[in-house]
Amino acid sequence: QVQLVESGGGLVQPGGSLRLSCAASGSIFSINDMGWDRQAPGKERELVAAITSGGRTNYADSVKGRFTISRDNAKKTAYLQMNSLKPEDTAVYYCNADVLDYTLRRKDYWGQGTQVTVSS
Repeated sequence: QVQLVESGGGLVQPGGSLRLSCAASGSIFSINDMGWDRQAPGKERELVAAITSGGRTNYADSVKGRFTISRDNAKKTAYLQMNSLKPEDTAVYYCNADVLDYTLRRKDYWGQGTQVTVSS
């Protein structure tokens, strides 16, 4: 079994910053892509950012220049640094990881989600 545990969400004022973390644990041989999605009330889930095992990144247009995704492969952890936050960034943020386990089975896993609220 593989678990993804997110942390770092909360309430922040517009223009503020937050850093989300996503720690993977369990029967993990290797992790390919890791990423963050978000879902705001009444809206569809959308990709926020993704990073390959080699460090290549991809961002939604709405967060480019404000958010930075990174990862520590040794710690099996991904991070999302969010700066210049806007009210429209308010959502539940979900971490995901493309995991190869010790049986060499490849599967996507998701965290439980962490709430980010941007409000004055």
